[in-house]
Amino acid sequence: MPDAAVPEHPASESTASATAIAVEGLKVHFRTFAGRVRAVDGVDLNVKIGAFHGIVGESGCGKTTLARTIVGLQSPTAGQVRILGRDRAKWQSQDRMSFARTVQFIFQDPLGSMSRRQSVQQTMEEPLRIHGKGDARERRRKIKELLDLVALPVSVLDRLPRSLSGGQRQRVSIARALALNPEVLICDEPLSALDVSVRAQIVNLFARLQAQLNLTIIIVAHDLAIVREVCSAVTVMYLGRVAEEGAARPLFADPAHPYSQALLSAVPSPDPRIEEARSRVLLEGDPPSPLDPPAGCRFSTRCPVAVCECRSIEPTLRSVRHGGRAACHLADESRHPIL
Repeated sequence: MPDAAVPEHPASESTASATAIAVEGLKVHFRTFAGRVRAVDGVDLNVKIGAFHGIVGESGCGKTTLARTIVGLQSPTAGQVRILGRDRAKWQSQDRMSFARTVQFIFQDPLGSMSRRQSVQQTMEEPLRIHGKGDARERRRKIKELLDLVALPVSVLDRLPRSLSGGQRQRVSIARALALNPEVLICDEPLSALDVSVRAQIVNLFARLQAQLNLTIIIVAHDLAIVREVCSAVTVMYLGRVAEEGAARPLFADPAHPYSQALLSAVPSPDPRIEEARSRVLLEGDPPSPLDPPAGCRFSTRCPVAVCECRSIEPTLRSVRHGGRAACHLADESRHPIL
């Protein structure tokens, strides 16, 4: 295994706790002329060390804001984020270099995250140079190892980002993020701008790197089929809150929250017989505005099985049959017959 694939972190930091990321009571509100937007409104999240954790939900549910706040690109209104047992805000402000070596972020648009005037060589060398990793020759060797890790030829080094394909640019972004041997990788919709065939290649790359390097990965995604295939755990968000969470396979096999069921019903099956036999859940209306979320359960205005209690009392996360938790008053009742 090349040097690029060997984490360089003290064992004590990564083994001090089974939790890589702990989010408690996180709120991120934005003031606008129309009022206060509650993008993230009281989220608790626990990501285990070595997990491949997916965060899913409709556009506007707060998943990107959550990811950006975890890594420190967005300031929280309230709540706390702890990474590897350390308060993220204090860690980032007191020792930014150490934080950058431990936590890396991959953006949705790889071209927008790179300088269009720098070659791939310069783009990948920059973090190594800033953090004092070797001389020019050693950095060149390291970069070649990283390219090999993400299956890119050395010939891309002299090219500008705009001359690469979308898949190649995303691989460069991943290689650059791995340059400092981070323990935690947070990815914001890294597949949304890619063709379907390229998505599969990048997903396989993430899965291989996660297993090979024992990375803790959070991936924000719309594509539930991909999340189901590669993630070990999943958090389903709706209107700034967590609707359901748990191990990926049990949750996808038997979702307890009606919103999770509706999302999964929209995922096509490759088997035409299954596709023809199953029914879809068609949600009526649009999600409520985060400026004025409804009373009670935030999904109650669109839920096909909502009762009076749902419209007046906000549900808390409770244990459900698949071993995870769901914020639904009916989660402990008989299975919702809507799939």
